[in-house]
Amino acid sequence: MSTSMQGRREGPPWVAPQRTTTAGVAAAAAPAMTLLSVTTIPVPGSPNGVAVASNGNAYVTRSGAASVAVINTNTDTVIVPGIPVGTIPLVVAIAPNGNAYVTNRNSNSVTVIDTATNTVLVPSIPVGTNPVGVAIAPNGNAYIANINSNDLTVIDTTTNTVLVPSIPLPGINPAYLAITPGGNAYITNDASNDVTVFDTTTNTVLVPSIPVGTEPNPVAIAPNGNAYVGNFTSNDVTVIDTTTNTVLVLSIPVGANPQGMAIAPDGLAYVANSGTNDVTVIDTATNSVVGATIPVGHNPIGVAVAPNGKIYVANFASGSVSVIQNPPTLSSISPTSGPSTGGTVVTLTGTNLTGASVTIGGNPATGVSVNATGTQITATTPPGAPGPATVTVTTPAGSASLVNGFTYIAVSHATSLTATPALAKLFPPHVYFPFLTATLTDLVTGLPVPGQTITFSTGSHVLGTAITDAQGTARLNETLTLTLILLNGGYDAKFAGTGTLLASSAHAGVIEP
Repeated sequence: MSTSMQGRREGPPWVAPQRTTTAGVAAAAAPAMTLLSVTTIPVPGSPNGVAVASNGNAYVTRSGAASVAVINTNTDTVIVPGIPVGTIPLVVAIAPNGNAYVTNRNSNSVTVIDTATNTVLVPSIPVGTNPVGVAIAPNGNAYIANINSNDLTVIDTTTNTVLVPSIPLPGINPAYLAITPGGNAYITNDASNDVTVFDTTTNTVLVPSIPVGTEPNPVAIAPNGNAYVGNFTSNDVTVIDTTTNTVLVLSIPVGANPQGMAIAPDGLAYVANSGTNDVTVIDTATNSVVGATIPVGHNPIGVAVAPNGKIYVANFASGSVSVIQNPPTLSSISPTSGPSTGGTVVTLTGTNLTGASVTIGGNPATGVSVNATGTQITATTPPGAPGPATVTVTTPAGSASLVNGFTYIAVSHATSLTATPALAKLFPPHVYFPFLTATLTDLVTGLPVPGQTITFSTGSHVLGTAITDAQGTARLNETLTLTLILLNGGYDAKFAGTGTLLASSAHAGVIEP
């Protein structure tokens, strides 16, 4: 779910020229975007391209070190500093089989890396002159744009052999390409200022030229199907309708020298501006710029979106990768209630949850675990006061809450009630002990329960009520009710229960000394 577009220029950033809004140009103003967390991972050796595999690892080409670094996107740490590849590696793309394909510009080759083992499968597959862009088609083949031989090379990713050495292209200096789910490739022609549409199912050119801005470089396909093209010299993005292969929006102004682009599943396009050291965010639903630019490292080029929602930007001149994390959102919790003693395992659903901690009612949850896509958390509730409690998740990018999202329920303890038999002489009637007694015990704690009302009855007659004392015992005078007790063969004691204590009852007979 990520796209990486890497540049080929090196050196200091350029100064952005003045821009004006004209007909067919999308306005730059847009609703504000809540920002963000940007952290930096050192990756020396002129990082250029970046792509994220399904295992969550980001693969970063080090064009100055002829190698590829591997970053764990869950921990944002470099786990492999350098896998050797060819000379000046630029773009990397991940095939469905998990292999990474790296274009080596000065070696005129492609290196294949096994992302399961982070080892080189094939050191060098010969392609055209100065390969730059690479993309994987739905049929599984890798298409490589060779900028100086003006052609495409096709590689079979199942055998890692060249299927077609050279397919000539009508544009001049084909640099990058992105392929739609239907199999059409959109190829940016750096020197002829246009885009060629190529059918990967037939390996033929569909549309020789769609005019765009000046020096088109990165290109990406949005979830809505439109193709977005970053124009390096005109400092803007052109939008192409891929159903009609016509220009939908000629120019969306961005920062200076857009050289990388990736579009997230939510439709936000992240454009790396190598001349202004920042990232512009475009909402592809409205084709408008969202909020202010995001400062990153020096000379940003490659961009990729990880499955967990974080955005990775390769900063060529500062030897680093910037990690952009959007604020979390929280949509639901299940279950929504549990005992006040805690210990309920809950599932939280939202977005951008990677690295989150969880509190419920202000108390930290335990056993917090976030799934690989950053959309779900499992956690165990802490103890809390009975009643509703607010659930909050916090990441480096901010917090999100479900107000009164979880309700603590007071724990109900089982109780036991024991009643003392009435002690009497039947003929003639005589009471030896003038009280009926019943004792209430909490079966969870094993302790007597004071201050609770016990109802004494015999047959259908209520004899009276009494309150348990410190020892949990309630006493009721029986001297006036002896006849009824004798007629019914004893009496009953009942505890009605409370919010935290379950009801209980007992029966006591009559015994004669």
